[in-house]
Order: sequence, then structure tokens, then C-alpha cells
Amino acid sequence: LDLYKKYNCRLPLSDFEKENTTTIAFLMLDKVLAPELIPSAMESVIKPYAQEHGLQLEELLLQYIKDLLERCSSRTASFFETEWEAKAMAVLDCMSDTDLIFDAVLQIMYKAVVPWSEAVEHLVQQHLEMDHPKVEQLQESYRLMEMKKLLRGYGIRSFNLSDDKQIMKLVKYILKQDLPSSLEDALKVAQAYMLPTPEVYIIHIVQLVNRDKSEECLKLLKLLPTSEAECISERLAVWAHLQLQDQTDTSEEHKKYLMAVAQMMVETLKFLQSIQKDNTLKRMKCENNLKMFEAIAHLQEDFDIFLSLEDYENPALLAQFQEEHVKAYEGTLSRARTRKASVVANDADGKTKTISTEAGLYRLALLLQRSEQELGADLAMRALAVGKVEKALKICRELYQHHCNAKTGQALFNAAQKLCQMLEANVPMIIPEGMNLPAVIHDLACQAATVCSTDLLLDCQELCKNTLAAMDVYRQCQIDDYGFIAKTSLGADRDPYEEWTFEDFFNEDGIVLDPVTALPVLYEITTSFVPYSADSKLYPLDCSCLSNCSYAGGMNFLKPMKVPMNAMLQNLHECSQLQLALRLVVNSFGTCLQHVTSNNMALVLSSKLHHHQHLMEDRNFILSLGEKTISLIKDVSMALLHKVFNCRVVDCDLAIGYCTLLPKKDAFEKLWHVINNTWQNYDKILAVAVVGAHLSTLYKEEEEGQKFLSLIADAEWGIELGKFGISFQSVFRQAPERKKDLITTLVKNRKVDSELILKYCCTFDLDSDSALNLYIKTLLLHGANNNQNEDGPETDDCSTVCHRETLATALGIIPLLTSSRDLVISLSAAILKLSPYDYETIEGVLKVIQTADEKITSLDLDQALGLLQHLKSYKRISPPMDLEHHYLLENSLDDSPHAHTRLPFHLIFFQTSHCFWKIISVELSEETFPTLLLISKLMKVCLDKLYMSAVNHVFEKSLKPRSLQQAKEGKSHAMTKETMKTVETIKAYLLSIKNPEWAAATSHRIAQELPTGIEKTSALKFCLLLAEKWLKITNPEDPTHAKAEIFWDKLKVQYQRSATENTLMSHRLNSPEYLKLTGFPAKLIVSLYEHSSIEQRIKIPTGTDYPDIHAVAKEIASINNIDLTKIRDVLLDKWLCQSTRPTANDNNVQDYITDIQEDPELMRVIYLLQMYPIDFSARMLYAIVTAETSPISNSGPRMTFCHRSRALLCLIQIADTTMLESLLKTPIEKVKYYLKCCIYLSEFEALNIPYSVESFHNSPKEGMIKGLWKNHSHEPRAVRLVAELSLEYQVYDPQLWNGVLQKLLSFSMIGYLRKVLVAITAIHSLWQVPNFVRAWRSVILAPFLSASVPLSPQQLGMFYETFVLLLKCPVLLDLDLIGIAKQFAQFDLPAFTLGTLLLIPCSEKKDQQIQGFLSASNLVTVLEQVEEHLSTGEVAGFSTQIKDIVLSFMCTNKLYEKLVQTKLFPLLKHHVIVSNQVRDLVDYLVNRSCLDDAAGLAAEYLKHKGRHLSANMPAAEVLKEFMGSEKRFLE
Repeated sequence: LDLYKKYNCRLPLSDFEKENTTTIAFLMLDKVLAPELIPSAMESVIKPYAQEHGLQLEELLLQYIKDLLERCSSRTASFFETEWEAKAMAVLDCMSDTDLIFDAVLQIMYKAVVPWSEAVEHLVQQHLEMDHPKVEQLQESYRLMEMKKLLRGYGIRSFNLSDDKQIMKLVKYILKQDLPSSLEDALKVAQAYMLPTPEVYIIHIVQLVNRDKSEECLKLLKLLPTSEAECISERLAVWAHLQLQDQTDTSEEHKKYLMAVAQMMVETLKFLQSIQKDNTLKRMKCENNLKMFEAIAHLQEDFDIFLSLEDYENPALLAQFQEEHVKAYEGTLSRARTRKASVVANDADGKTKTISTEAGLYRLALLLQRSEQELGADLAMRALAVGKVEKALKICRELYQHHCNAKTGQALFNAAQKLCQMLEANVPMIIPEGMNLPAVIHDLACQAATVCSTDLLLDCQELCKNTLAAMDVYRQCQIDDYGFIAKTSLGADRDPYEEWTFEDFFNEDGIVLDPVTALPVLYEITTSFVPYSADSKLYPLDCSCLSNCSYAGGMNFLKPMKVPMNAMLQNLHECSQLQLALRLVVNSFGTCLQHVTSNNMALVLSSKLHHHQHLMEDRNFILSLGEKTISLIKDVSMALLHKVFNCRVVDCDLAIGYCTLLPKKDAFEKLWHVINNTWQNYDKILAVAVVGAHLSTLYKEEEEGQKFLSLIADAEWGIELGKFGISFQSVFRQAPERKKDLITTLVKNRKVDSELILKYCCTFDLDSDSALNLYIKTLLLHGANNNQNEDGPETDDCSTVCHRETLATALGIIPLLTSSRDLVISLSAAILKLSPYDYETIEGVLKVIQTADEKITSLDLDQALGLLQHLKSYKRISPPMDLEHHYLLENSLDDSPHAHTRLPFHLIFFQTSHCFWKIISVELSEETFPTLLLISKLMKVCLDKLYMSAVNHVFEKSLKPRSLQQAKEGKSHAMTKETMKTVETIKAYLLSIKNPEWAAATSHRIAQELPTGIEKTSALKFCLLLAEKWLKITNPEDPTHAKAEIFWDKLKVQYQRSATENTLMSHRLNSPEYLKLTGFPAKLIVSLYEHSSIEQRIKIPTGTDYPDIHAVAKEIASINNIDLTKIRDVLLDKWLCQSTRPTANDNNVQDYITDIQEDPELMRVIYLLQMYPIDFSARMLYAIVTAETSPISNSGPRMTFCHRSRALLCLIQIADTTMLESLLKTPIEKVKYYLKCCIYLSEFEALNIPYSVESFHNSPKEGMIKGLWKNHSHEPRAVRLVAELSLEYQVYDPQLWNGVLQKLLSFSMIGYLRKVLVAITAIHSLWQVPNFVRAWRSVILAPFLSASVPLSPQQLGMFYETFVLLLKCPVLLDLDLIGIAKQFAQFDLPAFTLGTLLLIPCSEKKDQQIQGFLSASNLVTVLEQVEEHLSTGEVAGFSTQIKDIVLSFMCTNKLYEKLVQTKLFPLLKHHVIVSNQVRDLVDYLVNRSCLDDAAGLAAEYLKHKGRHLSANMPAAEVLKEFMGSEKRFLE
């Protein structure tokens, strides 16, 4: 009862007797079904019950949780199986003892259903993050729960892991499932049971290899730490080693597995090598393992060879594999040639692949640890064994090219020896066509010598020497492609190919050898000298060649040589191959002697080591061979010397060598015999003499040597002079005194120069000065004689070049003379006898005398040479005079063809006072004056007469007629190039006159005679300059000074007026009003800056025909000495800083304020400032903007906002954004805002309303606008300002705007009202304003009230703007559009009428009106007005609609005749093409016989439809094609 009353717990008595206080508390908690009710039940029932019965609440709750978990976890899972978990956690939340809470959490973890719910997971995680001693226990339990959950994912619900083996089995099982998380789960298991993780990775990698996923192994290793990856890689290497040992299974799957193992290990070891950077020992071990595994992998993959690591280290096994593959390769090639089958096959045992290419063999050799050289040597010897020479040589070339080492040297040496042996035995070989086999063998031997080891070097050297001899012998066996040419003993009929090929080297003539006979014998000698044995093994410092080999086993190496050597020598003698015979006998004797000597260095020791008979045989052989060798050398040398001297080109070095092989007496006798029997062959004599001179030096025979040296000198000069066609035979081998007889011949030869003459004199000890003097005289006088004999001026160029070369030669000889006195004396006398027109010879003689510089001549050489230079550049214009003919007769000189083009030098230079002016006066002209002036100055005559005559001549003949002609043609304001050149010439003449008064008077006379224009101005300016010069040089006390001063004043006024007038004319500004101001230059400049072109220039800057006002102003200011800056300031003050404001009743006031192109004065300001740099102009305007008073006027007015706004408008116009921001230190947006404020403030200022920029900026704009309207609505300016401010600051009060529109109408500000209406059209709220419709109607009808027929361009523009307004008008329904259309029609504007009718909203009414208009109007006029006035601008799109309506009407009514053959016809064609009405127009044109127009229309239509016709197709064909296309379209 107590339980029921206090705790609302109904419990039967039988149950109550069985329970205790604890279980009753459990029963009360069980009765709480919802977990969220637990806290309230705890407070209302459980806590009071526990206190009443003395129970510990925390322990009670823990016990309840355990009991609840025990009871519920044993039940079968159901839909509500997690309710007890929620209830247990709700009870747990009511606990406060941390220790008991952790115990409860542990109990919930143990009993919770796996997988855990989110609530249980959150509960555990929450307590894992706490700091409590039982957290470790909780973590351990959580780990076990995690493991349990993990294993359930693999179907393992209960497990008992007693040892590490069981755990590893579990790990393998997890990894074997091959799930994405298998590795991670396996690692978790291993970590949970504290097993080493590398074991897991190794198992996983092995399984990856088994699954053929080797690439994932490397990815896995790269993700591991370096130490762990290194450990795993090393253990994998051991594992792979063991796997490769299993070679018993030969199935394809096992092979594939082994290949995967090897490939995986290659990648693994590469990775291991990349991370083992510090441990050198491990790195080396890794590198070795990598090499082995790479080789094994390649053997498996490429050659199907599966080896273990032990097999790979067995050389015998590897050699066996290579031998098998080489044989298989050769067999495959053989079968391929015979059967023409594929070369890829399997061996008989089916285990190894047959290699199909030689590259495969080399690759296999490298894999089997054999070098490329060893395999190459093997293959080369195999090829030679079967006679494949080309293949063997190819292998040898590749070895030498890619492997230059001792092994290659040995291989090349063996190949060369083998080839020698084969040639000796005449073994059949396959030799490529054109191959020189002996040369190839020699090349092989030389290549072997360059790369062989030191032990083989002597053998290679001996082989090179003998193969070279064989190659030379073989060369004599060949007959080249260029054929055989017989050669005589005197060298005639030489083969030109051989001559160019061998140059100065001796090439012995002989009979061609028989290669079949000669080569085997020669190679037998070679193999005797360098024996070949494939199996022989040489020890260090041992040699196989005969010259360096030791006695062996009583064998005699010399006897086998005797027979082949004798046979070879006999063959060479018979074929006259003496050089080869000499080489063979010397080499053979040297080799044999070296062999015997090297083995008998100590005779006593040799007698003990070798048999006595053997030693005696060798001694006797050497003695007999030596005697024979000496006899052969003497005979062969004499014969060869004879051959050498009989060659066309003697090889002197070789001849000296052969001479040294002969006795001295025989050698000299042979040389003199050859010299005495040679006649005029100086080349051969020189060669023999050179040999004799060298031989004399060798034998120290001085007397013989002098004879040969003298002979050398004579022979050399014989050769040298023979080149010039001079015979030396008369003085050859004569005494030196006889040699001077040849000098006269030498100086007359044009090819001979001074160097040769000096060399000749030096060689034979002759007087060089006399020879050179004779040479110079001959050069100069020979040229003079030629000039006198010339027939005409056609040889001038050639003669000039010849004289120039002759003079250069003569001048170059003078420094070679020891004394030039005799030369100067003879030339000074000779110059007077020369022709006065022969400038070249005279100049040559004078320059030679000047260069000699002996100071013994009376001639002024510089003056004479200067006169010659002027005369050479001058061409006379008058015929020769009588005094010239008289001079030629007096001096017995012939007439010269140059007399008509040249002035006489002698008459001008030697007879100046008598003949100079007679000759010069007739030559004076504008072209000749500069040269004549120079001549006059040079000859030091008076120049005044010359200058005055020149001025009069040029003015009368050139300047005056040309100026009068230009004045007649109206071109006097511009001066042509010819006139300028003439004027400059006259100025130069006048400036050269020494008397200034004379010069000024002459200049003034010329100026007075010239017509008005630039020439007259230039003349007056120059006259003013001369007058000023005259004024300066006169003394003020001198009477002429006053005369000069008066003259200067008059000239200055005359010049300024003329210059100003000419400036205006040159810029096409010579209007009467400007010409009247020429006497007032300042007023003229101001008037020029008000020229109408300035406004057009600013409005249309692309225009070109504008006068340059700046240039005109600058010129006028410069002419009249006016300060242009002052005029600029006056104009700026006038246009910017106005003291009065214009009235506000002007309809364009708003444009005046903001648009610079509508204010002429501001446009003039812009143009005025363009003459200065932009930064200067900008700073000037900035000063005006910021100043309180005008900075450009000392007494200027105070600066108002109007002034500032005008200046700022100009500043923004001329400066770019960057300059503005830099100058004003303000962003461009603020500058524009400040300008706007100044404009508005200027309006306020005009209304006498004081505002500052700050007060205007800070004041509320709507209140300001309404206040302005309230107080100043009676003023037009204020009304305009109210409208502007309302639009700017978006004040759209209907009442205010109604008043504004009314005032604008009342003030008749129609132009401004038009802009306001367009602006407020977008504000729909203002459409309801009463005056809105009235305003629109007024601005549209206003032009009709003031216009009159005919219309002016301005009125026509107003009607265009009215039509544009109609298109923009939002209240068309309130307008009488028909009435407006009639108004347009009254002013003869039918296009505008039709456009207005198109705007009628009612379509029925619109169509009716349009049809009536089209029927009654001139449609051509409509189209013309549309094209003229409505085709561009804002109405361009609307004009298309007008044209379409008109053209459609004309097509419908067949009114084609009005447009055909007019400029509007293209419009009609385009319309009918677009509207597919071509057929009617084509028929009309054909009926009118306009076939070309019809064909053109048809072609355009077909092109429009995508069918292009030829441009040359006849009209009939085009029309036929058109009709066909129309028929197809209809069908």
C-alpha cells in the first residue's frame, strides 16, 4: 500500500514477498517505458525511495544498468532491441560518480549490439576524451570492440587467437579477400596484437604478385616510411631469390609467375636504390642485386631463359646458352634464305626463342655477361671462316666506332691477320664490288694499333707496315676508271688527273702488276713476318712478329722467306716498280737483321742456348741477303733518280734521298749531266740545282755549292722573266756585268714593277737609282706620248685610269731612290713641252716633283696642283680662242681633242696677267661660277668684278623671268626649289662683295624689280641684313652712317609689311579684311584667332583643309617683333574670364554651360592652348580654376564659378585622366563632380544665390530645388536650373514638374524643353502631369509655325529632329498624327509624312491613310528623301520599313518604269529578290529589251538562292537558267 500511495507502484503480494528494496527499485525503473521519462521518474520516485530505504543511489543505478544489460543482451534481437541501450544510457545520465559512470560505460560497451548504434558510439567517444584513470581500460575495451566489429565484416563472429601463428593466419585470410580495406584491416589486426607490420606488407605484396598486380607493389612501398620500406624491400629480395630457385615447374603459368616476381623485384630494387643514399655498402649490394634481377627479367621476357641467381653466376652455363643461340641464329638465317620464311621460330626443345636479329645476339651477350667486343670478335671470325668479308668488316667497324679498347684492338688484329692468311691461300671470299681489300686490311691493322694493349702494339706495328706495302702493291695492280695514259721520259702527255692529284710528289711510272700473281706472294711474306695462329697464347712482353720473336724449338723462321721474297723482287723488276722493290728489300733485310740481332745480343749466351748450326745458318743468310740488298739499292736508286729528274715536276726531297743512297762522285756527275742536257727548261734546272745545293751542304763541298747557288739564281730569274714574256737566255750563266743590258727591256714592259727591278739589281749587284729613274721617266713620258696620239675623247675613262695607276706607281718608286735631284731636273724641263690640255700627265709630273721635295724648282707646286684640280672638274662652255692656237704653234704641239672641253693650263698658270681674264670672261655663268671663283682665288686676282657680273647674269637670265611667270600664274606666295636655289646663289654672291653699300644697293634694286610675293619678301629681308651690316661697319661720325640708317629704317617697314602679307597669302588668309590689318600686326593676330575654321577644327578634327592659325600668328609675331604671350593672355582673359554673363533667355544656355563644342569662345581657348605643351596648358588652366582673381590679367575681375567651370571644362578637354589626377591630386570622378558643382554654382551665382561647393554638396537637394522654384520660378535661368537639378538628383515631384513644363512653355524655351521631355520620358509617373502632353504637342508643332518654303538646311534639320521626337514620343494617342503628316506634306516632305502615318496606332485607319497617300504621292520623291535624310542615325531602322511599304506598293501596281535605269533601281532589285517577286520584274525588263538588266537581276536572285553562275555567261543563258529554276520551284 505504501508503494502504491507514495510511488504509484502496483505490486502483487506474492511478488512483493519475493523482492527486496533493491529489486523493487529495479521494478519501478522497469515500469518507465520511455527513456526520456527516466530523469523525471528518478526525481519523483527513485531518489525518494532510495533515501527512505537507505540505498546508495549511484551504486543502485550501476547495478540496475548491469541487471538490465544482462537481462536484455541474452534475448533474441528484435526491432526494439536497442531500447534497452537507450534506457541504460538515460539511467547513466542521471549518475554523477565518475568511477561508477566509467564502470557503467564499460558494461554498455560489452553488452551493446555490434555494430554499435550512433548513441553508443557517441557515448564511448565522449568518455574516451576524458582525463580519468579508467580511460586506458576503456581504450583497451574499445580496441577489442573495434576488432570485433572489423572481423564481423569478414564473416568472423567468434574467434580465439591463442598465438602469433593463428593471428597471421587471420591476417592472410583478411588480405586474401582482396577488398579495398583489406590491407588497412590487416594492419589493424597486426597492431592490435602487437605483431610486426612488415610481415603484413610482405604477405600483401606476395599476394599482389600472385594476382598479377605488381605495379601496386611499388606504389605501396612509396607510401611507407623509408626505414620500413627498406626492410621490406630487402626481405622481398630474399623471397624472390628463393622463388627463382624453383625451376622444376616448366608450365606457362609458373613462367609467368617467375617473370612477375623478377619484374617486381627490379622495380623494388630501383626504389630501394633511390632511398639508400647514406649506406654505401648496402647501396652497392642493392646495385648488384638490381643488375642480376634486371638481367634475369630480360632473359625471361625476351629470350624465354629462366635462370636462378646461382645459374646466372655460372660462366660455363652462360657460355653454353650463348653458343646455342648463335648457332640457332645462323641456322635461322640459313633457313630464311632458302625457304623465304619468317625468321621467328622456336628451338627444337621448345624452351628458347630463336633470335631473329644480330642486335638480339648482342643484347643476349650483354645479359649473359659477355662484352660486345667478345661477341663481335666471335661473329667476325665466324663470318670470315665462311668468306663473308663484308659482314666481318661491318662488325669490325662497329666495334671500333663504339668500343675503343684493348679487346677491340685484339679483335681487329685477329681479323686483319685472318684476311692476310686468306689472301695468301687464295681462299674463296665474297668481296663487295669496288672494295679495295688490301687498303681495308691496312685500315684494320692501323685501327688495331690505335686501341690495342701494350703487349700487342709491336705486332700491330709490324702488321701495319707490311699491309701498307701490300696496299701500295695492290694500287699498282689497278687500272683506274680514268684510263691509262702513256708517259714519256720527258714528261710530255701527262695525265692531267694525276698531275692535279699528286701535285709535286713523285709518282713512279711502271707496268701494271698482276694481282693474282703478286698479292698471294706478298701476303705470304706478310704472314711470315707476322705469323697467324688462332690458338696461340702469348705471354706478357712476348711478340709473334718475326722482328721481335724468340727462337723456338730449333725452328728457322728465315728460310721460308727466301723463295717468296726473290719471286716478288723479280716480279717488281720486270714491271719496273722500282720504288716497291726498294721498299721490299729494305724492309725485309731490316726485319731479318732485327730478328737475328735480337736473339744474339750475347754470342756466348746464344751459343749455349741455341744449336751452333742454327746460328751459322742465320749468320750466312743475313750476310748473303745484305750483299744482295746493297747491290739492289745502288742500281734501283740510280734508276729511280733518272725517273725523278725526267718528271715534269721534280720531287726534290725524294731526289736528295736517292742521291744519298749513291756514292758522292756518282751523285754529282748525275746532277751535272742532267743540267747540261737541259736547254731553257728553267724549272727542271732549278730543281736539279736545288738538289745539288742541298747535297753540297750535306757533303760540305763549298765550291760545288756556289756553282749550284749561282745556277739557282739564274734559273729563278729565267722563270720569273719568262712570265712577263722576257727572254733570259742571252744572259743565262753569264757574268753579272752582262745582266744590266736587260734593264732597258725591263722598264719598257708594262707588267714589270719597281719591286722586280730592285730585286733584279740586288740579285746581280747593279745600280738601282739609274734603273728606277729610267723606269719613272719611261712611265710618265710614255703616257704623254699616248695622250698626244689620242684621236678623240672616247678614250678618256680608260686614259684616266691608266694615268692614275701610272702616277701611283711612279710615286711609290720615289722613296726607293737614294737621290731624286736628277729626276726633278729632268721632269722640270719636260713639263713645259707637254700639251696644256693633258692634265693627267701634267699632274703626274708635278706630283712626282712635289714628292721628290728637292727644293730646286721655281714652280709653285701647290698652286699648280690646285689649279689642275679645279680645271679637271670644269668643263668649258666656249670654243678655243686664237691665243690658244697661237701657243700650240709656238711650241710645236699637236691639236688635242680635249681643247673643246678643257681650259689651257699653261696659259692660265704661266701667263696669268696676259691671258687669264680673256679666257675666264667668256666662261662666266651660274653653273660655272663656283669653279671660276675658286680658280680666281687660287690665282689671286680681284674678285669684285667677278661677283657683280655673276649677280647681274643670274638675276637677268634666271630669277627675274621665273618670278614674273609665277606672278602671272598666281603662285607668288610659294617659292619653288629652283627659285630658292637661284636666290641662295644671288645671296652668296652679294655677301661676297666687300663693299657693303654696293651690295645693299644691288640687293635693293633686285628687290624693287621683283613682283609681290615670297621672293620679294626674301629679297627685302636679305637687303635689310645687308643694310644692317653696312650700318654696323660705318662710324657714327661718318656721313655715310646717316645715309645707311635712313636706308635701314625704310627697308624694315617695307619688309615687315611684305612679309606679313606674304604669310597671309601662303596660308590662304589673304582676305581684304586681313590685308587691311597688315600695318597693325597685334590686331591682325587677334582677328586671326577668331577665324571660323577654329570651330570647325574642334567639331570635326578629322578635317584636313584648315589653315594653321598658330603658324601664321607665330610668323607674324616673329616678323613684327610682337610678344605672342601677351596676346594669348588678352585672348584667354577675354574668352574665359568674362566680366558679363550671357542672358538666360537663349534656348541653348544649357549647352553653353556643359558642352564645349557649342561655345565658340571655349573652342578658341582649346585651339589657342594647343600651341603649348599639354602640361603647360594644363597648369595654366589649373591656376585659373584655383585662383581667386584672374592670374592672366593684373587688373582682372574676381574669379567666379562660371570662370572656374569654363576653365575646368577646357582642362578636362585637353588633358587625359592620368595628367588630371596627377595635377589636381584628385580622382577623375571627383574632378567631374567638382565641374558639375561649379556649373550649378555658376547658375546660382548668376541668380545672386550665394553657395559654396561645401554648402552645395551638404544641402538636401530636394529642399534646395523646391526653395529655388518657390523664390525664382519667374526667371528662365532658375526654371532651367530647377529642371537640371531635378533630373540630376532624381526629384520627380509631379506638381513641381508640371510647373516646370508650364514655365518652359511660357518662356518659349522649346529647344531646351525638347531635351527635357526626352529625358523624363523614362519616368512613367510624370506622364500623368497635365502639361506633359501639352509640352510634347508644343515641341512637335513648333517647327511648323516658323518654317517657310523653300526650307533652309537649319529648318530641314529641325524637321528631322521633330520626326525623331515623334518616334520617341510616349503620348502618340494624344497627338493628331494625321494633322502632323499633313503639315509635313505642306513643306514637301512626303517621306516624313509617310513615316508619321506609320505611327498611327489604329491599324485600319493607318492602312487607309497610307494607301491614300501612296496613290496620290510621287513615290520616287519619297524614296529619294528616305535615302537622303532617313538612311542613317536614329531612324535608320524605321526608314527600311518606309522603303518596303513604298516598294511593295510599286511592285503590286507594276510601277517599275519609275525606278528602272535610275539610281533607285538597286533598291527595287533588292526588294523583289528578298520578297520573291523577281519573275514579274524580269518579264518587264525583257519586254523592255533590257536583257542585260534582266540577266543581272536573275543572276543575283540565283546567287541569293545559293546557285552561282559564271561571270562570263551570256544574258540569254542566264535567263534560261532562271526560267528553269522557276519552273522547278513551281513543280
